[in-house]
Amino acid sequence: MSVPIADLPVAQRPRERLLMLGPHALSDGELLALLLCQGTRGLSALELAAQLLGEYGGLAELAAARPEELARRAGIGPAKAATVIAAFHLGTRSRTTGTVPRLSTPADVANVAVPLFAGARVERLLVLICDTQHRLRHRAFVAEGAIDHVAVPVREILNTVLRHDGRAFAVVHNHPSGDPTPSPDDRRASTLLHQAAATVGLRYLDHIVIAGESWATAPPLD
Repeated sequence: MSVPIADLPVAQRPRERLLMLGPHALSDGELLALLLCQGTRGLSALELAAQLLGEYGGLAELAAARPEELARRAGIGPAKAATVIAAFHLGTRSRTTGTVPRLSTPADVANVAVPLFAGARVERLLVLICDTQHRLRHRAFVAEGAIDHVAVPVREILNTVLRHDGRAFAVVHNHPSGDPTPSPDDRRASTLLHQAAATVGLRYLDHIVIAGESWATAPPLD
């Protein structure tokens, strides 16, 4: 029989344990249970958290889940799914903040972008928006596609850069196949972006293709 968290001894409740001992004292399941707040019929929040981790195989795999995928699971729904996804992304962003990076080389672009694609199972397109000194001002995902293709919305990319008062930008997308080798379409997209940026007074910096921890540049076609 499921035991509600409220019926557990105080020393065993996740919230009280976190407040008394700190977050490092809690298991992954306990931390996740705090995000879920409550369980569902027949399952406490702790049991629901344990089920989620078991079904996905761990935190890294759960972090890669899509919001709509989580929302469809019994006992989760849209609100809990949004909370869990938001928590994972806050953690990712916290690891990429601090000293403002300068995107002077393709490696600089890759170093900023690779953590943002951790666990991604579909192609996504990221724009890194910079000032005139190529210092990073903002990160924005502008497109998401199927397992092996994402369209490159040139107008949306340029509008995003201008909307955030950018003066230069780099684009990054991932290959879930595991091979970062740029395709001819990737290089054609680079050509279009380079040309379009020049027409509106922006500086196009680079186009990087990521596959896990590996990456490669996608130079414009000659």
